[in-house]
Amino acid sequence: MKQKVQILVFCMLAFSSCISLDVVDNSNKSNFEALWTILDEKYCLFDDKQINWDDIHEEYTQKISGIEERNKVELFDTLASMIDKLEDGHVNLYSDFDVSSSSKWYDNYPTNFNSSVLFGKYITSYRTAGGMQYTTLNGNIGYIRYSSFSSGFNESNLRSIFVSFPADCKAVIIDVRHNGGGDITNALKLASIFFEENTVIGYQQHKIGKAHDEFSDFEEILVETALTGVKWLKPVVVLSNRRSYSATNLFITGMKICKTCTIIGGKSGGGGGMPMSYELPNSWFIRFSSVKMTDTDYKSIEDGIEPDIEINNTTEGTDSILEYAINYINKL
Repeated sequence: MKQKVQILVFCMLAFSSCISLDVVDNSNKSNFEALWTILDEKYCLFDDKQINWDDIHEEYTQKISGIEERNKVELFDTLASMIDKLEDGHVNLYSDFDVSSSSKWYDNYPTNFNSSVLFGKYITSYRTAGGMQYTTLNGNIGYIRYSSFSSGFNESNLRSIFVSFPADCKAVIIDVRHNGGGDITNALKLASIFFEENTVIGYQQHKIGKAHDEFSDFEEILVETALTGVKWLKPVVVLSNRRSYSATNLFITGMKICKTCTIIGGKSGGGGGMPMSYELPNSWFIRFSSVKMTDTDYKSIEDGIEPDIEINNTTEGTDSILEYAINYINKL
């Protein structure tokens, strides 16, 4: 049974739930078993990752047994190494002295973004509203740089931005390269500007049982046009790269089906599982993906979204992706 999903006021870089696990002791083995079990029962992307978690348990049981009980640093590094096998940017181990993170999901992809080049060569003057930098390129192309969906904005911000573009503006470029995500509400609100009617852009499922395949029914992820009174129905180009992650990945998923939109650049970073957190016996926290998202074909978006036109930055000191987007718009 498909259900309409409510707009989620959720910061994808923050904890959404903190639940303590009852344990007998605070030994290395206890913390390892607690971490492994929490993920085994609650993590939502084992099928997507095609990882045998039981094999990981066997491998790391041996590694944990060789760590001295008082060596917190080695314990942390070993547990961090274990969860890094998931190659998931939403999986982090938090201690009082360090935070683990995975870079494997973007390491082997072109960077495709250089802020110094962008603002040194192409964008020399701009205004800022609601966390967005905006300007006009070549006199007839609107440009918006949005670096984090954690930066909130309101209808007044949006209206100020779009009114600033000339009447003969051919298209708007939304640059979300290296946008690591943030609040899903902002992603859906920004996307709503470009749709004429309410549109389902994907689905989500909650992990509800201990087995790796136990999920809730699919719930619709909806872009609602009434979220703002601002509308832009002319062409729009979204610039993406592998570091376009989490809420940004969802934004790109929605814009992929927008009739007036073209995605240019690199494949987005994914991050299709909304995170939550649990506490370990030693008061460390594990954050992990617990709700998975799909596109409208029920295909997981965890691995990222392919652009409509793939362009990589190959020349130092040049933003080939932005240049291609400008030329593409001028030919419309």
